[in-house]
Amino acid sequence: MILLGVNIDHCATVRQARYRQAASTTGGAVEPDPVTLAVLAERAGADGITVHLREDRRHIQERDVWRLRETIATRLNFEMACTPAMVEFALKLKPESVCLVPENRTEVTTEGGLDIVGNRERVEAATDAMNAAGIVTSLFIDPDAAQIELGAQLGAPWIELHTGAYAEAYYSQRRAAELARLVAAAKLGVQSGLTVNAGHGINYVNVAEVRTIPHLHELNIGHSIISRALFTGIEEAVREMKARMNG
Repeated sequence: MILLGVNIDHCATVRQARYRQAASTTGGAVEPDPVTLAVLAERAGADGITVHLREDRRHIQERDVWRLRETIATRLNFEMACTPAMVEFALKLKPESVCLVPENRTEVTTEGGLDIVGNRERVEAATDAMNAAGIVTSLFIDPDAAQIELGAQLGAPWIELHTGAYAEAYYSQRRAAELARLVAAAKLGVQSGLTVNAGHGINYVNVAEVRTIPHLHELNIGHSIISRALFTGIEEAVREMKARMNG
């Protein structure tokens, strides 16, 4: 069975659109509460909750993360940039896992994989710190052999393949080639001793093909589930995605 990590960032995006200047992240008129959404997602079968605390705090806030740490019953997957401030925060938080991701102030959502070849020192320092603290480290990378092989050398036990290029190509002639890249990357990851996850742009349609990628341990999905939840509620949205992921 492929596990499902539900990314709840965009629940916080809705809240911040109206209540960015509020004194608190929850209570009173402030809504919606991403922590409540996370609990409901778990109730429907989510195997973990993923959040990305961005440098500019555009959606998830520090208080959200601490409340999640105290509240959820599954696994907290903390997406973070490779900065000293985020490493320090993660070491205090002690989530079950972290996912090292690139971060660009101008992007709306993460637009590509982390270039660990070009940023080896920062990635290695963050990975070493997490390993020493007993926190499982995942590297969010493009399906590229050089990135995968270096990831294994740096001692990160997990990788998360960036599926964004495949998702963007889904209705084009590039779709088969992008899927083949992911398949080859997953095989290389396992051969390199890594646990292979995937995420970005996965939805209720393309998941039928994504789930055929070999050796997948977990999919991290946010935007599509939050979008579906507007129509069906979060619990039904999670149940349907898990059913589609696992046939």
